[in-house]
Parts: sequence; structure tokens; C-alpha cells
Amino acid sequence: MTLASVGIAALAGILSTLSPCVLPLIPMVLGAAVSEHRQGPVVLAAGLAISFVAIGLFIAAIGYSVGLDGGHLRIIGAALLIALGLVLLVPALQTQFALVAGPISGWADSRFGGFATTGLRGQFALGLLLGVVWSPCVGPTLGAASVLASRGESLGQVALVMTAFGIGAALPLLVLGSCLVRH
Repeated sequence: MTLASVGIAALAGILSTLSPCVLPLIPMVLGAAVSEHRQGPVVLAAGLAISFVAIGLFIAAIGYSVGLDGGHLRIIGAALLIALGLVLLVPALQTQFALVAGPISGWADSRFGGFATTGLRGQFALGLLLGVVWSPCVGPTLGAASVLASRGESLGQVALVMTAFGIGAALPLLVLGSCLVRH
């Protein structure tokens, strides 16, 4: 594990906020965080970073336990990206995907959608949830960080790379949130 791997993971985290399904949401999420508390963006960003670390560790641990190496993960990731790209390009597939995903979304909302987003605790929980929700949107950059992390020989090295990714993903929220707090 090199310092370059950690730097690349941090850069991947920063770039993840430029994803087309993440970027438009940032002003709303940060505006709500600032309206809840002056430190709302900081706590939201911390929850987001921790969520990405947990997701990365989970992916690395599961991949290792079932014997998947980086090559297999890249093939699976590429196949998923192609499939999702086709769904986005073909309206009939979008409709079918919505029909299949609807009940899953309803179940998740009934199980996890009822938490309060007020105060710092709520903003932290929202940050944790955002990491999970944004994971498919930032798939290429999170996947790159996961592949870098999977090359580590210990879970500590995986955690270091994923922490760099999480901090990188949280950094734009912190910068933009501090600008909102000042005005």
C-alpha cells in the first residue's frame, strides 16, 4: 500500500461528488443541513465519510470471504455499469426497472425512512444514509477505491484507503457548507 493509493482514493472521493445523480442534490442537502444547525454540514459530511468507509470495508470483507479478487470485482462492476447504462438509455427498461425496484424502495422506506433529520444527530444519520443511497451513483469512483483497497494485505490498509475516499467525498460538502454558513 502506497501513499499514492491513499491519494488516488481521496481524489476519487472528491470526484464522486461530480456524479450527475449526486451533484444536483448537494445544494438541497447542504441547505437543509445549514438550516438545522450551524455545524450541520460538518456532521452530515462526517456521517457520509463513515458510511463510505463502512461500505468499502463490507465490500472488501465479503469479497475476500467468498474468494473474489480484484479482477472478478472489476468484471462484476463493469457488467453492472453496462446494465445500468442500458436501463438509463432505454425507456422501456427504465419502466421495468421502476416496477421491480418500487416494492424494494417501499420496503426500505417503511423500515428506515422514519428517522428525524432534525438537529445534529439527525444530520449525522442523514449523512450515513446518503452514503448508502449515493453508493450506486458514485459506483465508478467507489469501485476504484474498493479495488485499491482490496489490494491491501490487511483490513487496516483497506480502512485507510476507504477513509481517504470518505474524507475526499466529504471535503466538497465541508467546503460548500462553510460557504453557506458564512452567508
